[in-house]
Amino acid sequence: MRNRPLNRDDGEPGFGIYVHWPFCAAKCPYCDFNSHVRHQPVDQPRFVAAFLREMAEARRLSGPRTVTSIFLGGGTPSLMDPATVDAVLAGIAESWHVPDGIEITMEANPSSVEATRFHGYRSAGVNRVSLGVQALNDRDLKFLGRLHNVEDALKAIGLARDIFPRMSFDLIYARPKQTIEEWDAELKQAISYAVDHLSLYQLTIEEGTPFYGLHKAGKLIVPDEEHAATLYEATQEIMEREGMPAYEVSNHARPGAESRHNLTYWRYGDYAGIGPGAHGRLTTTSGKIATATERKPEDWLRLVEEHGHGMIVNDRLDYGEQSDELLLMGLRLKEGVDLVRWQTLSGRDPDPAREQFLIENGFIERLGNSRLRCTPKGMLILDAVVADLAC
Repeated sequence: MRNRPLNRDDGEPGFGIYVHWPFCAAKCPYCDFNSHVRHQPVDQPRFVAAFLREMAEARRLSGPRTVTSIFLGGGTPSLMDPATVDAVLAGIAESWHVPDGIEITMEANPSSVEATRFHGYRSAGVNRVSLGVQALNDRDLKFLGRLHNVEDALKAIGLARDIFPRMSFDLIYARPKQTIEEWDAELKQAISYAVDHLSLYQLTIEEGTPFYGLHKAGKLIVPDEEHAATLYEATQEIMEREGMPAYEVSNHARPGAESRHNLTYWRYGDYAGIGPGAHGRLTTTSGKIATATERKPEDWLRLVEEHGHGMIVNDRLDYGEQSDELLLMGLRLKEGVDLVRWQTLSGRDPDPAREQFLIENGFIERLGNSRLRCTPKGMLILDAVVADLAC
C-alpha cells in the first residue's frame, strides 16, 4: 500500500486523543517513559473497561468535540490484542465525534510485530504506524537494549508499508563513538525504505535510567555538546537535501506527511490523555486545565474502578501559564508561534529589547507581523531562547 495523506492539515491546533498503554516486554536502558514490564499476562479486558470509564470523565470535562487525531502510545501498544485496540477506538467514537479518515497512529516495536496483528490493527481502524527502530546496525541495537535486530526492523518496516496507508520510524543519534559519516550513511539507508516521516532523536542521559548510572560512573561516554551539535546540524542538512525537512526539532517529513497528532501538541491544541501516566490539556467551561493520571498501572486501575478516573492532577492554567506553554511548544516548530494568539494570552507584546537581541544574534526571526520562529542556530539553544522570550 503506497503512502498517502490522511486528513489534510488545515493549520488549526485541533483536538487529539492520546491513549497510553504502559507495558513493555523489556525496559530499554535509556528510557524514562512511563513503561513497565510484567511477567504475567495483562488483563486486557479489565484495562479496556478502565480506559472507557476514564474517557467518560474526559468527555465530561471537554464537552462535545470533533477529534482530529488519535495516538496509541506507550509503552508498547503493539503488545495489545487487536480486539483491545478495536474496543478502545470504538470507545473514543462513542465519546466524541470521530470523522472518517482522521489520522489514527499506533506505536509498535519491531520485536512485537507480526502480519496477523498488523492486519488486525488495520481492521480496527489504525491507519498510521510509528516503529521504534532506533538504529540500523545490530551493534548499536544491542547497546540500546532493543529486543530486535536489523533483520526484524526491516521486516517490520516492510509489513507496515504493505498494510498501513502511512508509517514512520524513529532513530536515535549521538550514540557513543558515532561519526558524521556513519550517521550520514544510516540516514540515507533509512530514507531508502521510502518512508515519508522520520523521528530523529538525540540520545539523552535521563536521571533514573540505567544509562544515567553508567554515565555518572564514567562507563558510558556520549558525544560532547560540540559533537552532538555537529550531528544535529548534519541531520538537518541531510534531511533537507533528501526532501524530508524538519517541521519540528526532531521530526522530519515530506511535505503533507507531517504527523497531525504531534502538530496538535506543538500548536498547543487540546488533547485528552487516557491511561496510566497520560497528560492532557483540555479547555473546559471554567478555563484550560492541565491533567495527569497516576503513573503506576495497577494503582491507576484501582483509582479508575473506585472513582471513574485515574486523574491525580487537574490544574487550571492562568493566561500567563498558557502563553508560556504556547511559546515553549510553538518555537519547536518550523512554522513558529502565532504571535497574535500569544499576545492575546499573555496580554503583552514580546519585550522589544530581548527580541531585538535575539534577532540580531541570529537566534529568532519574524515571519511577517503574525509569526515568530527560531532559526536553525536558535534551535541549538531552544530552551534558552524560550526562557528569554517568556520573561
